[in-house]
Amino acid sequence: MNDLQTLIKKYMDYCNVQKCLDEKTLKAYRIDLRQFSEQICTDEVIKVNSAILESFIATLHCQYKPKTVKRKIASIKAFFHFLEYKDFIEQNPFNKVLVHFREPVKLPKTIPLPVIEALLTTIYSQHKNAGTAYQRRNALRDVAAIELLFSSGMRISELCALHVNDVNLYDGTILIYGKGNKERRIQIGNESVLQILREYQNNFNTEINHCNHFFVNQNGNALSDQAVRRMIKKYSDMTSINMHITPHMFRHTFATSLLEADVDIRYIQEMLGHSSINITEIYTHVAVAKQRDILVSKHPRKDFRI
Repeated sequence: MNDLQTLIKKYMDYCNVQKCLDEKTLKAYRIDLRQFSEQICTDEVIKVNSAILESFIATLHCQYKPKTVKRKIASIKAFFHFLEYKDFIEQNPFNKVLVHFREPVKLPKTIPLPVIEALLTTIYSQHKNAGTAYQRRNALRDVAAIELLFSSGMRISELCALHVNDVNLYDGTILIYGKGNKERRIQIGNESVLQILREYQNNFNTEINHCNHFFVNQNGNALSDQAVRRMIKKYSDMTSINMHITPHMFRHTFATSLLEADVDIRYIQEMLGHSSINITEIYTHVAVAKQRDILVSKHPRKDFRI
């Protein structure tokens, strides 16, 4: 049977087994395709035409922000591309649908460097002055995780997914598996960061080897992204930081700081694991400090004598 639900299941199996997409991507596809199948007026895929697609897209625009709409449309388009490629349909109805809308540029939020310094100072202080061994170990793990987030620019999902064999503290390299299971290797260039990572690994060696993940909780299980978010919130409150800091903001700050330091954007793209330099170019809009330095020192108006 080639009804819509059956074909969606075939497509999800294809994405899982042959494309090896990660679980978060698969979950998003399931949600988008379920929503599509529930909202259109037919369960027969051959009856889905451009008019039905355009009506569905119009409904999406009424419910979601442009970025979310764009993602959901991409999910449905990929599904119909699969159906056409596998000859479940003769013609892709998206071929007659023009989808053009301007997505507003949302600048990435960064953390002021003095704020990161104050946050790290608080955690190091907690580690040094901990009243119990339990508190000292927690603070050691916490500062190692946050130092690595900022030093590498990796995503929180990549941090929590690190396995013990992905981290080589002898030569300071980290093997990261990014979106689509793409590999990239990043060098930790700061000796203080390497030292705290070594201290953490030595202290948690039993738990790390037990669960095979580099970052672990006190129960010996892999550290979750929610645990990292709670960790950042805890130390932000202790430092009296008056801003909401998310793990991804360390990634944005990593990229923006390197750009302001005149690092070639192609190197930043590689370190972040972006598939296209167009994604990395968003950071050119937020390098305000560097922009100011250039305009103060290079603009010819400074030489006017009026």
